[in-house]
Amino acid sequence: MANDPPRGTLGFPEVDKSSLELDRRHVGGGNCEISNNNNSFQLHHLTFSLYAIAIYTQKKSNLREKEKEKERKKEMEMEARIPVEDNTVDWRGRPSNPIKHEGMKAAIFALGLQAFEIMAIAAVGNNLITYVINEMHYSLSHSANIVTNFIGTIFLLALLGGYLSDSYLGTFWAIIIFGFVELSGFILLSVQAHLPQLKPPPCNVITDGENCEEAKGFKKFIFFLALYLVALGSGCVKPNMIAHGGDQFNQNNPRQSKQISTYFNAAYFAFSMGELIALTVLVYVQTHSGMDVGFGVSAAAMAIGLISLVSGTLYYRNKTPQGSLLTPIAQVFVSAILKRKQTCPSDPEMLHGSPNNLTLGNPNNAVLLHTPRFRFLDKACIKVEEGSNRNESPWRLCSVTQVEQAKVIISVVPIFACTIIFNTILAQLQTFSVQQGSTMNTKLTTSFSIPPASLQSIPYIILIFLVPLYDTFFVPFARKFTGHESGISPLQRIGFGLFFATFSMVAAALMEKRRRDLALNSNKIISIFWITPQFLIFGVSEMFTAVGLIEFFYKQPVQGMQAFLTALTYCSYSIGFYLSSVLVSVVNKITSKEGWLSDNDLNKDRLDLFYWMLAVLSMLNFVNYVFWARWHSRNSTPLRNNQQEQYDHMMKQGEDLSENNSYNNSSKNNSGNINGDKSIA
Repeated sequence: MANDPPRGTLGFPEVDKSSLELDRRHVGGGNCEISNNNNSFQLHHLTFSLYAIAIYTQKKSNLREKEKEKERKKEMEMEARIPVEDNTVDWRGRPSNPIKHEGMKAAIFALGLQAFEIMAIAAVGNNLITYVINEMHYSLSHSANIVTNFIGTIFLLALLGGYLSDSYLGTFWAIIIFGFVELSGFILLSVQAHLPQLKPPPCNVITDGENCEEAKGFKKFIFFLALYLVALGSGCVKPNMIAHGGDQFNQNNPRQSKQISTYFNAAYFAFSMGELIALTVLVYVQTHSGMDVGFGVSAAAMAIGLISLVSGTLYYRNKTPQGSLLTPIAQVFVSAILKRKQTCPSDPEMLHGSPNNLTLGNPNNAVLLHTPRFRFLDKACIKVEEGSNRNESPWRLCSVTQVEQAKVIISVVPIFACTIIFNTILAQLQTFSVQQGSTMNTKLTTSFSIPPASLQSIPYIILIFLVPLYDTFFVPFARKFTGHESGISPLQRIGFGLFFATFSMVAAALMEKRRRDLALNSNKIISIFWITPQFLIFGVSEMFTAVGLIEFFYKQPVQGMQAFLTALTYCSYSIGFYLSSVLVSVVNKITSKEGWLSDNDLNKDRLDLFYWMLAVLSMLNFVNYVFWARWHSRNSTPLRNNQQEQYDHMMKQGEDLSENNSYNNSSKNNSGNINGDKSIA
């Protein structure tokens, strides 16, 4: 326009020189006077510099994206070289596809079954003592033994489920078959609780205890038939639920090896959710709507769990059964006994089937290196007929890997045994502690009372928050210091749990002493919330011990025995509950005059002294565990042979060379880009 000011060569408006004053600016550490003509040049230079910086930033961003892409490609190449387990198939029996048939997307369906199955069985087991006393009319000590024997049988039968799964059925079909057995037991329990013809005549055990008729004959038969159908089904399902979910992860893959630790924590989270719902909603239903309705709801929960399992059929990778598990182990012991007079060679590489003589290129050939523990079993690897063409019988000659598998089974026995006292304590929380709660003030308000069996929900309310925090924050934090994929090792995790369990019994003993004294001396009934600490402490203890034990057994280097070894966790529960029954009987006999547990009235019994006894046993058990855990850690490290050392050294050199080449190329690219950017600026 006509009134616009004239413009300079760069397109900026010209400035009146007479209106400008000299300005003194600080440029590059020196002082200079800049005229109005230089102002235009400075603006141009600033614009160009900003443009150059934008180009430099964009190139750096592109370079970072390229580096990330290279890292992603490198990870994909590394995963492509990861050995694929050749014994996994899909639901049609075809070789599994790593893209479709593994990972957390498949394991989540097993977690659904875990939550609903534990919901069903916990609602029955945790309130069973009330049903046995009030409906079946058995005494307190007899009822406690019925409950502990029932739960102990569940966990003992886990060994049968694990054996049948690994040997003949596979985890998926084992769950399906025994899941329906468990479901039929729940249905029969519901029918028995509903029909008056299948129960003794109604009676108040507290006021008319001597006149109450116990369940006998056909009524007793139906009750125990239903109860042990549930025990058979649940026992055989439990180890396979955990193992089936764990089988969805390839432990040769470092990324999935970390995920399997997350899976075990998620399994305990599902367990906690199932327990929480069982101990609140389902126990409330049992208390206010009747045990028949409660057992029916348990049957419905089990049915939903089975539907969850079947829904993931298309995503599962299933490990094929390996045949009899006991035969290879038995061959090792028979061969070692037959060759007991032989002398083991000083060099382990001379043993038959030593990894020194095997090809390292076969990733699917699971090879265990020789370890110095249980040297007597090494005699099974001595080849007596050296140089002859005749092959020795498998019952007279075994490989090093076969012998090492037998050693693994033996070496986990002390760890397994150290968790028995822990589960004996758990048995008290499901029997005597529930009975404690029934003698306390259960009213939360004037119209609402807490069922005593729901007391056990207290730790699970905490754990549904604590378990995710443990996996999200503690595990990555601890991993930085320990380098262990699970943050801390399974043995360390078990140790923490065993240590805390002692204080659960200390809290129980102190609370029972206070409750009994107030009831006898002041005729006061204290609030049921006083019983909270013993459940809370044991809940935290169980989070460490239970998950650590499952992870420890599942990760043992024994091919094709994951379900059976996982079953050892539940077998520990079984022996712990049976030991509880033995302790109750022994204590009753020894303290017959004082009567620690001989009466149905806790105010006359001395349950607090029984708890103190368990606290002492628990602390002694922890000290014993520390010894065996250190022994296991020292003796589980394999002796490396020369060929394996050379192979590892070559692989290490190859990795270092690859990293150096990648670094040099990256440095060159960065240098060129920076110099180019500087020239533009």
